Amino acid sequence: MAAVSSAATSPFLSQALPQKPAEAHPLLSLLPRCRGLEELRAVHAGVIKSGALRDHGACFSLGKLVEFCALSPVGDLSYAVLLLESAGPEPHQFLWNTIIRGYSLSRSPAEAVSFYVRMLLAGALPNSHTFPSLFKACAAMAAAGQGRQAHAQALKLGLAGDAFVHTSLINMYARSGELLDARRVFDAGCLRDAVSFTALIKGYLLWGELTSARQMFDRMPKKDVIAWNAIIAGFSQSGHPEEALRLFREMMEAKVEPNESTMLSVLSACAQSGSAEVGTWIHRWTADRGMRSSLRLTNALIDMYSKCGDLVLARELFDGTPSRDRISWNVMIGGYSRTSCYREALALFRQMQLSEEPNEVTFLNVLPACAHLGALDIGKWIHSYIKRRMGESSAMDDGLRDATTAALFTSLIDMYAKCGSIEAAEQVFDDLSYRNLSCWNALIAGLALHGRAEEALRYFEMMIGEGFRPDDITFVGVLSACCHAGLVEMGRFYFDSMIKDYSISPKVHHYGCMVGILGRAGLLEEAWSLIGEMEVEPDGAIWSSLLGACCVRGHVELAESAASRLIELEPDNASVYVLLSNAYASAGRWDDALRVRAIINDRSLKRAPGSSSIEVGNVVHEFIVGDKSHAESREIYQMLEILAKSLSLAWHFTRPSLVNEQTEVSPSSWG
Repeated sequence: MAAVSSAATSPFLSQALPQKPAEAHPLLSLLPRCRGLEELRAVHAGVIKSGALRDHGACFSLGKLVEFCALSPVGDLSYAVLLLESAGPEPHQFLWNTIIRGYSLSRSPAEAVSFYVRMLLAGALPNSHTFPSLFKACAAMAAAGQGRQAHAQALKLGLAGDAFVHTSLINMYARSGELLDARRVFDAGCLRDAVSFTALIKGYLLWGELTSARQMFDRMPKKDVIAWNAIIAGFSQSGHPEEALRLFREMMEAKVEPNESTMLSVLSACAQSGSAEVGTWIHRWTADRGMRSSLRLTNALIDMYSKCGDLVLARELFDGTPSRDRISWNVMIGGYSRTSCYREALALFRQMQLSEEPNEVTFLNVLPACAHLGALDIGKWIHSYIKRRMGESSAMDDGLRDATTAALFTSLIDMYAKCGSIEAAEQVFDDLSYRNLSCWNALIAGLALHGRAEEALRYFEMMIGEGFRPDDITFVGVLSACCHAGLVEMGRFYFDSMIKDYSISPKVHHYGCMVGILGRAGLLEEAWSLIGEMEVEPDGAIWSSLLGACCVRGHVELAESAASRLIELEPDNASVYVLLSNAYASAGRWDDALRVRAIINDRSLKRAPGSSSIEVGNVVHEFIVGDKSHAESREIYQMLEILAKSLSLAWHFTRPSLVNEQTEVSPSSWG
C-alpha cells in the first residue's frame, strides 16, 4: 500500500462535502428517476450543456453525479471514475471517498483498496470518511494484512480515535477472523458505545465464539435493539435456536421494543426448533402492530409454519399474499417438498412459472419431488434450464464451487438415478470437471439403486484415488451396492474399512445394509449377532429386513424373534403379521398361521395400499390399488380389462409361503 503523503498544504485535503450552491441545477433532481446508464448520460449531457460544471456550483454538481454512479443500484462505478478523472488535476476529496465507498459495497471490494492507493499516489490524504469504507472493503475480503497497513496510516494521521473509524476497525479485524486484534482495538478505545460493542459481538458470533459473544453482550451497559438483534441472530444462525429464543424472552423482559429484524431471527429460531407456539405468538404480535404488509415477515412466517408442520396455515398465508416474490414461492414449495407432499410441490412450481422466474433454490426444492414421483420430463426441463442459465460447461464448473450450485448438480444426479435414467446421471457427473463429495455420493448411491454394484465400487475407488475422504453417506451407497449384488465379503471389507480406516461409527443405515447383505446370503445367525452388537438402537427397517430373510430361508424361530421386536416398534404394521403368517405357513404350522391371521382381522389391520405413478405431458398421475378417483378411471379400467384378456393373465400360487390378505390360511388355500 502506498505511503501517505505529507503534503499538508494540498488544497483538496478538506473533509467538507462540496458546498451546495444557492440554486442547484434542476436536471440533478432527475437523478433519482434514472433507471440505467443511458438516462444517467442524458442527465450528464444536459448538465454539461447548461454550463453547470463550469460555474461556482460545479463541484457540487459533479459530486451529485459521482454519488449517484457510485452508490445507486442502477449506477456504474466505471462511469463514476470517468467523472472523477474529468474533475481536473485535484478532484475534491468527496469524490475519492464516494468512489472508495461504492467499491467497498460492490462485488469488487479489492477495487476500493486499489482506488485508495491511487488516491494516495495522486497526493490526496484520506480523512475520517475514507477509512470506514476502506476497512469495510478489507473486511469483505478478509484482508487483515491490508487492513493493518491502513490501520497504521489512520494512526499516523491521528484518525484512529474517530468513532466511525474505531468501530470500522473493530469490524474489519473481527470479520477477518483476527479476534484478538479486534479486542485490542476495542479495549484501547476511549469510546465504548453500543456500536463498538455490537461490532465485536458480531465478530465473535461469526467465528463461532458464542461464549465470548454472550460475555461481551452481558458487559454492555446499555443494550439497544441493534445489539439484541445481533446476539439473537447470531445464536439462531449458529444452530442454537433455543438460546436465541431465551435471549428474545430476556429482550422482552428488558422492555426493549423488537423490530422487524428481531422477528425475522426469532421466526428462524422457531422454524429450527419447531416452536410453533412462539411463532404463532409472533404472528399475532406483528399483526397487532401493523406489520402485515412486510413481505419479508410474511415469507418468514410461511417458512416457520411449514417447518413446524402446519402446511394448511402456511398455504393460507401464501394464498393471502398478493405481492409474492420468489422467496415466497420457494419457501412454500420447500415446505411441501420437505414434508413429502411432492404432488403439491410440483403443482405449485407449475403455477410459479406463470409469474415468477425460478432460481437455484427453487430447483433444489423441486428436484426431490421429481425424483420421488418419477417426473423425469420436468427434471429434464430443469436441467436444460440450468444449462441455459449457466452457459458453457466451464461456467458450470466454476459455479459448482459454490455450495448452492454444488447441491443443485447433486440433486440432478439423484433425480436422474431415481427416475430410472442412470445413464443421464452418469453424464451429468462425467461432464463436471470439478466434483465435490456430494456428487460422488449421489452417483454411487444411484448406481447401487440400479444394481450396478461393480460400477458403484469402481467410482468409489476413483473417488479415493482423487483424494476425497468418504463420509458416512458414501458408505451407505457402497454397502447398498454390495447388498443389491450379494457381495458378502466385499460388504464385510467395506464395513470394517469404514470403522478402522476412516473412524466412522456405523449408523443405523450401515447396519441395515449389512443385515440385508447377510440375510440375503442366508447368514441369519450372523445377522442376528450383528444386530445384538449394534451401537445404536435397531429400527423397524432392520428387523423387517431380518424377518423377510427368515421367511425366505424358513427360519421360523428367528422370524418369531424378529417379528416380536418389530411389533414392539410398529404394532399397527400389518405387513409384520403377514410375513410371520407366511413363515408359519411355509413350515406347516397352520394353527399358528391362523392365530396370526386372526390378530390381523381382530385389529382390522390393513397393509398400506401400493401405489404407482406415471408422467404424461409434464403431469404426474398417481394411482393406488383399487383407485377410481382419476378423471379417466373408466377408460383406464376398460383398457386394463382389454390388456388382461389379451395376455390371458392367470394368477395362481406356486408356493404356500405367499399368503394373500384376502385368503384364509389353510392347506386348501392353495391348489
